[in-house]
Amino acid sequence: MEWKKVKSTLAPGWYFMQGDEACAEGALAAGCRFYAGYPITPASEIMIRMVHRLPEVGGAFIQMEDEIGSISSVIGAAWAGAKAMTATSGPGLSLMVEAIGYAVITETPCLIVDVQRAGPSTGQATRPAQGDMMMVKWAAHGDNEIVALSPWSAQEMYDLTVKAFNFAERFRVPVFLLADEAVGHLRETLVIKEEVEIFDRVKISGKPPFGTEEINGVPPMPAFGEGANLLVTGSTHDPWGFRKTQDSAVQARLTERLIRKVRDFKSEVIETHPYLVDDAEIGVVAYGYTARAALAAVKTLRKQGIKAGLLRLVSIWPFADEAVAALGRHCRKIFVPEMNRGQIAGEMTKFTPTPVIPLPKTNGEVIEPGEIVEGIRRNL
Repeated sequence: MEWKKVKSTLAPGWYFMQGDEACAEGALAAGCRFYAGYPITPASEIMIRMVHRLPEVGGAFIQMEDEIGSISSVIGAAWAGAKAMTATSGPGLSLMVEAIGYAVITETPCLIVDVQRAGPSTGQATRPAQGDMMMVKWAAHGDNEIVALSPWSAQEMYDLTVKAFNFAERFRVPVFLLADEAVGHLRETLVIKEEVEIFDRVKISGKPPFGTEEINGVPPMPAFGEGANLLVTGSTHDPWGFRKTQDSAVQARLTERLIRKVRDFKSEVIETHPYLVDDAEIGVVAYGYTARAALAAVKTLRKQGIKAGLLRLVSIWPFADEAVAALGRHCRKIFVPEMNRGQIAGEMTKFTPTPVIPLPKTNGEVIEPGEIVEGIRRNL
């Protein structure tokens, strides 16, 4: 593994920064040197920050004609050897879907930041939502495995962006940072450390770039122009990239490895933060900005004599099935506040027989702590 520590691109210290801006700085710290994007609320501030900052670190920025061109440029830049990213919101993410599938099958490491807003379609461009949780999981057709992380603060917009790039490079997958408008646009304290730990892709030439002896292995990824004979295709291909569209054995081995190279190492990805769960009888599961309200609600319920605890999901995909199952074993009910109609609540029912009760909100406003308290008390 090519782990190393590098100096941050900002001087260490305390900053007061918007979440979107913190995301851009995290990308630069992780080694991102290429950004392609198209303006879209509420992610545009990431692009604006990168416009100014990338030239300062020797990187390149390009505004594309749309989100299809953006993700396609990012994939091309990744194969040219760069750490590359784009940022968008729901309507733009919809346009990227075909290319995301191409990134999956070509094992192209890249970061896609989705600052979610109210939908469907154009919806409410300036209002918060968490409606894309299942979309990023299943956007690309066919079986595949991706990584998605959900920040709840400006600090995590920075830290999880670094981590997202590391996962992209480590597993050669597109990785999603699933923020929401409220996190993207809030301003709060951000601490920049002197160094960050990053992972750089393995670039060995002369070995198959699309296959390994291990059924869950991650092959090396040399760049174009470095002497490797590269064939990059979205069709089914053998370890050297040759199309094998009529070979069932190649198709089976390829798709199994694409899934297992992430799923078999999900312990490296899955991250949850428990709060007051040791003696909890009522569980709350939340993520992103909603988790801030959920934590306040749990503390209020404790003062009212209700033993509530919060499990915050930092990683969304692969799903934290074991943590959810463990919470269900000692809670009689689990409540899931979300700025959608119950997307993660539905996923949780696969892993616990404990009643899972959604607390959805889709009116374009953030969920308030009092609403969670009321929803829980009403359903006890």
